Amino acid sequence: MKAVILAAGRGTRIESATHGVPKCLLQFGSRTILDYQIESLWAAGISRIGIVVGHNGERIVDHVRRTVGEADDLFEFIWNPLFQFTNNIYSLWMARDWVGSDGFLCLNADVLFHPAILEPAMMMRVPASMIVDPQWRDETMKVIIRGGNVVQMSKTIPRSEYSATYIGITAFSRVVVPSLFDEIEMLLAQGQANQFFNAAVQNLIKRGLRVGFSSTSGLPWAEIDDPMDLRYARTQVYPRLRGDVILTPQRRPVGAVA
Repeated sequence: MKAVILAAGRGTRIESATHGVPKCLLQFGSRTILDYQIESLWAAGISRIGIVVGHNGERIVDHVRRTVGEADDLFEFIWNPLFQFTNNIYSLWMARDWVGSDGFLCLNADVLFHPAILEPAMMMRVPASMIVDPQWRDETMKVIIRGGNVVQMSKTIPRSEYSATYIGITAFSRVVVPSLFDEIEMLLAQGQANQFFNAAVQNLIKRGLRVGFSSTSGLPWAEIDDPMDLRYARTQVYPRLRGDVILTPQRRPVGAVA
């Protein structure tokens, strides 16, 4: 299994804090959001990581190469040349050739999370699975769950109808990858490059795709879009992360999702 980290966006709502630095390079102690994501993926047995870059992407490439050292060959840096005009659906589309026919975990690069959140997602036996938090959070994508499956996802789902909050991480098994990229291609052909890639997943759900979910189970996480999110991450998430061990990648990735 592979992982795709979507890190091309500019993050205009938080530029007062980033000063142009990609959000994934925001520091928490001695490490960045991206460092925490990479180490969490390694801990889950995923070592082949593709990072889609755009805004100041060279800084992300330089940071990773300095940080991972000899593990550099396990990373693929994928350029989104239209990052200024597109949303993450286009960034994921740019990763299609590298993903190939493999299952993969897709992460938004601005999510700081406890590494144990990934473990249940790796054990799911459904074509696709979203990681969700039962708690309501403003300004994030919500999901409606029926019969144990995610049936709807949107930022506009009202509190009276939502089932959980999506944290920005989805697992796709290899059986659904061709359909996913076919659906993305269709949406792009229709001029919908400013959509989230979840629009493609929603269309597949309407055609019968089963999308499961795993829960954060009270473990800390934050999607960092603005200064308020950053304050929350620094005070409520970062203090609860395991920060004393620097992990190394496994050369033979493991994981239940194929």
